[in-house]
Amino acid sequence: MTEAIRIERDGDIAVIVIDNPPINAGSAAVRQGLLAAVEEIGRDAAILAAVVIGAGKTFITGSDLREFDLPLQEPQLPAVIAAIETCGKPVVAALHGAALGGGFELALGCDGRIALAGTMVGLPEVSLGIVPGAGGTQRLPRIVGVPAAIRLIASAERVPAAKALALGMVDEVVDGDLRAAAVAFARRLDGRKNRVRDRAVPASDEAEVAAATRDALKAGRNRPAARTAVETVAAAALLPIDEGLARERAAFQELRISRDAKALRHLFFAERESARHPDLAGFAPRRVGRIGIVGAGTMGTGIAIAALDGGFQAVLVERDDAALERGVQRIADHYAGRVAAGKLDGAVAADREARLTAGTDWTLLSDADLIIEAVFEDLAVKQEVFRRLDAVARPGAVLASNTSYLDLDAIAAVTARPQDVIGLHFFSPANVMRLLEVVRGAASDADALATGLAVAKRLGKLPVLTANAFGFIGNRIYAAYRRQCEFMIEEGAYPEQVDAALESFGFAMGPFAVADLSGLDIAWRMRQAQAATRDPQARYVTVPDWLCEAGRLGRKTGAGYYRYADGGRGRQPDPAVRDLIDGASAEKGIARRTLDDDEIRRRALLAMMNEAAHLLAEGVAARPEDVDLVLVNGYGFPRWEGGPVFLARELGREALERDLDWLAGLSGSGFTRADSGPLLDLLPGQTAG
Repeated sequence: MTEAIRIERDGDIAVIVIDNPPINAGSAAVRQGLLAAVEEIGRDAAILAAVVIGAGKTFITGSDLREFDLPLQEPQLPAVIAAIETCGKPVVAALHGAALGGGFELALGCDGRIALAGTMVGLPEVSLGIVPGAGGTQRLPRIVGVPAAIRLIASAERVPAAKALALGMVDEVVDGDLRAAAVAFARRLDGRKNRVRDRAVPASDEAEVAAATRDALKAGRNRPAARTAVETVAAAALLPIDEGLARERAAFQELRISRDAKALRHLFFAERESARHPDLAGFAPRRVGRIGIVGAGTMGTGIAIAALDGGFQAVLVERDDAALERGVQRIADHYAGRVAAGKLDGAVAADREARLTAGTDWTLLSDADLIIEAVFEDLAVKQEVFRRLDAVARPGAVLASNTSYLDLDAIAAVTARPQDVIGLHFFSPANVMRLLEVVRGAASDADALATGLAVAKRLGKLPVLTANAFGFIGNRIYAAYRRQCEFMIEEGAYPEQVDAALESFGFAMGPFAVADLSGLDIAWRMRQAQAATRDPQARYVTVPDWLCEAGRLGRKTGAGYYRYADGGRGRQPDPAVRDLIDGASAEKGIARRTLDDDEIRRRALLAMMNEAAHLLAEGVAARPEDVDLVLVNGYGFPRWEGGPVFLARELGREALERDLDWLAGLSGSGFTRADSGPLLDLLPGQTAG
């Protein structure tokens, strides 16, 4: 045994307890201990069967990903599972909490699986750029069939116990004493083995397999892990199991060291640390049970839904009855739609709606613990809201602005309690998007910030702490990226070419399609706010301003950088926009030239990397990983590229210096070589000198 594994006895049943807190990860010590335990049970004539169970709150939640960047230590998981299958005595997996990845593969190698109600099981490896490597792609199809296995594995679905029972992924679900139920189940086997590997793969309809494959590759953006998952699952129906297992393991080992997998592990660990900020260590969050929201527009109602879903009482306040009624109806429609789609129980929806209070009387906010302002993005408007909040909010309440780029300190300054003011920048739709920037003002108390992080986690958000600077992390970097793209349309590209080049890199949408979707007037207001402080010598592209002045504000007006048909869905290049862009180039005396897709991608990505380096150097973001989390989760940067800082570090100093020299040599790029010091300093162990 090892410290992580112990054997306890329940009569003639051995209970193998996995005790590797906090999440019982399948580390080398766990694997070593499990193998030794199985071998000992096989030798002990007094043992009829065994149960494997996790101590604490969960079964094995997956492998220890910290090992994946190194050669894997022996015994590897397939050897442990092989020992269970060849053991002369049945082994039953008792599952609670989560049995994911290698944890569920271990369970599939057992002779029975019994789960506590509420347990989640699944094989989510594809979301980490790999495939199951210990038999998941070969054993699961023998239970659920090839089409279902493709969908479950390629989608990285976490399957609740009740659904797992219906699919046959577990044999029983119990509400009471899991250990006692698993021991009884093991005893009922009466020494008989019941190996999944001995089952035939159920026959599948070719059309169903083709449909599952098509959906999996589309959802997985045709990345290597998605393609390999489909191939290895399909092989289960064609190959003897040992050959299929060998092929799966080889694919897993190859993908484990791929750049996709490395990037996704980088984000996994970054997400795990996002709410743990060293500056806030030791500061307890304030108690929050009731959240107030000022503004019942799309953003405010999205925040209210998130609060209700998170179990909070919510108070929604608007300036007039008509706006309030529209907001309340929007919330009701949301829950009705969820119930109608079968995604939410009607009683649960009713409970959430019952926790909402709405009105136009600001004194409704007097007992709120956290109040979030979600009104028009105008400094004067927000300052007036905070003056009123200062008068009605209880002492110690946290006051938060949802501003996306305005000066938080200027907002806090109109109150007598700037220490209680923080920023909570939600992304739209607020009840869907995970990212939440938590903004530190100059006077923000540490416990107020800790409250923002704690509430974010309860809302199911991914919180990232940022200092107060124009645009914070995300909008500042995105503005530099968009600005470089605007330079390129002045120089010779058109919006559809820039968008296509960046979408082929992996962005969910190109910058001009995004601008049309969000509304060109949003960035227009931001540029107007900056106009007084803009360097008159800096290059400024007038094209987006001209579009706004022409009433082309994007999808909502039927035209922006593109024309839109079918209710704003289908975007089409517009000759009128080309003419406008050509005119802008001519007005500045710019001779338009051909830009290829490689130049477009390199310039856009270098702009992001360089701006990220500067805001890190200025302390706007405290950690490089935070920058990557923001860009991936809020701005469509492809997850498999890891984020702009990760990408810069992967490129390395030589490639970056070459690209920076090239960019600085381009007339009008707005970039000088002297500007690159912080970017080169991002490379571990290297400085710009």
